[in-house]
Amino acid sequence: MGAHKDLQRAVHRTDLAARARVELVRDGSGVVREARTAPLAPPLTSGSIADIPFTNAAEAPDAVVLRREVDGVWRPVTAAEFAREVTAVAKGLIAAGLAPGDRVAVMSRTRYEWTVLDFAIWSAGGRSVPVYATSSADQVEWILRDSGARHVVTETAGNTATVLAATAAHPERPRVWELDAGALADLTALGAARPDAEVTERRTALTPDTVATLCYTSGTTGPPKGCVLTHAHLHAEAANTVELLHPIFKEVTDQTAATLLFLPLAHILGRTLQIACLRARIEVGHCPSIKPAELRPKLKAFRPTFLVGVPYLFEKIHDTGRATAEKLGRGASFDRAHRTAVRYGRAHLDRFLGRGKGPGPGLRAAWALYDLLVYRRVRGELGGRVRYAISGGSPLEHELNLFFYAAGIVVYEGYGLTETTAAATLVPPLGPRPGTVGLPVPGTSVRIADDGEVHVSGGIVFGAYWNNPGATAEALADGWFATGDLGALDDDGYLTITGRKKDLLVTSGGKNVSPAVLEDRLRSRPPVGQCLVVGDNRPYVAALVTLDPDAVAHWLSVRKLPADTPLAELVADPRLRAEVQRAVDHANEAVSRAESIRAFRLIEGEFTEENGLLTPSLKVKRQAAVKAYADEIEALYAQRR
Repeated sequence: MGAHKDLQRAVHRTDLAARARVELVRDGSGVVREARTAPLAPPLTSGSIADIPFTNAAEAPDAVVLRREVDGVWRPVTAAEFAREVTAVAKGLIAAGLAPGDRVAVMSRTRYEWTVLDFAIWSAGGRSVPVYATSSADQVEWILRDSGARHVVTETAGNTATVLAATAAHPERPRVWELDAGALADLTALGAARPDAEVTERRTALTPDTVATLCYTSGTTGPPKGCVLTHAHLHAEAANTVELLHPIFKEVTDQTAATLLFLPLAHILGRTLQIACLRARIEVGHCPSIKPAELRPKLKAFRPTFLVGVPYLFEKIHDTGRATAEKLGRGASFDRAHRTAVRYGRAHLDRFLGRGKGPGPGLRAAWALYDLLVYRRVRGELGGRVRYAISGGSPLEHELNLFFYAAGIVVYEGYGLTETTAAATLVPPLGPRPGTVGLPVPGTSVRIADDGEVHVSGGIVFGAYWNNPGATAEALADGWFATGDLGALDDDGYLTITGRKKDLLVTSGGKNVSPAVLEDRLRSRPPVGQCLVVGDNRPYVAALVTLDPDAVAHWLSVRKLPADTPLAELVADPRLRAEVQRAVDHANEAVSRAESIRAFRLIEGEFTEENGLLTPSLKVKRQAAVKAYADEIEALYAQRR
């Protein structure tokens, strides 16, 4: 239970425990309306993020800052090696005609070359424009046209074909390089005759206020908007999160921090994590997939000490554990292990936070048994050394958080958007509070507006939407960024997100319902894949549910049913419907009866990026889904009339 011991040891380090102090502002009724956390890192007053590789090379040339997988072996990359490679690629970009301020789009999954390109683009004076590798031709066309990117680096031949199709009608098509076809080697050769001093000149001309990247939003309600983020924005996020977290991980544990990055680098969370790690000289490896079957062997080989992921990852690890136990005829035992973990985690945290006596002898004995039988296997799935994880993107189901806590992995939740350069709030290392998304990141303020909307201000908040002054003025009306999310601050300043303002449902009976709470809990239980909670102007709340293919395959296997059983038969199978009903019951436990799901309908197929119902960051496009399944929604209410 290394992570638990770390917490207990760290709490006695007053220099660490008192690092981030929160100032609270209450209204006349004593309700906390604003929380402010002072910065832990000074703002960037000169230079840029592009300086990081070169500072590392000058101060610690032999320090291992990255690990690159070559033929199945993780090869160390030193600070000096990385700086040389960044310089070589930057010279190639300059030789290719990149002018200061030009945009370079990168359409690739998470891999080592993405990191080289990011810093090379900046060092050459350019601005990076990340594009999800799964983007359609229409999405690519919009981003390239809106950003004005004249250079594009793709990963695969398929990505290249998408870019060429997307820009076929553009008056000036961008120049394209392909990583799988040797893009970095080609750029290095192209710039070989250029002096290193040319890169130094471009890089040192950058300032904190220079635009670093145009990061496009996921586009759940319309065309993606390009968030203009400067080097100062990226520094404020990376430097303050490092100062908040790294002293705990470094000084209290006996581990050298290392992480395997598998989040898409087109997503701002992955990008800022990478910057933070390079700045702190934390070893980083890359994995292009979050699919459990592909990710697990990488985790076991790399053996990270901490991870940053999304709830999907933690849900899948938990589900895999249960599926494995069920195949061995021990499904009931896993369920008992889960219940024990939740009770143990809650009691242990209560003692740590001074709210209770902690687990009793019986509970400790039960935990010790299941640690031997179950929890150590969960740790093994993550490589065996992980003590900490950060989860973002959407709320992590509360019981799941407690399960991992009891398994020896403390999961800290955070909350943020592209417009806030990733995390705006984060659960601090010495103040775990499952069910919340934490306190404002140092240097950030969070307030709750009169209508419950969450507003954010501070050095991490973006400056504008690219080519969209109207949307900029609306989002930053009074210097605070209006997130569009609903939430509340507790008496200690911890933020809880309760839903999306535009997604709020109002039943015909006048009950306001936030679908996010129900959807997050529903998705956390197999065999549910994706779901859509509906009920706007309807007499009650209902849900459309898709089935997770892996969970269905397992369900069929355990019952010795044909693996090719048609989905049309499955959605009508009363046994499978009973499994989904249990997931619905679990979701309903979090809300009042008036807000609970009264009916659900299993639908064939999935919500995917390909059919336009999911964003690249795995968020459901609610309006598109409602339109696509209009008949099924009508049937939900017709069956109860």
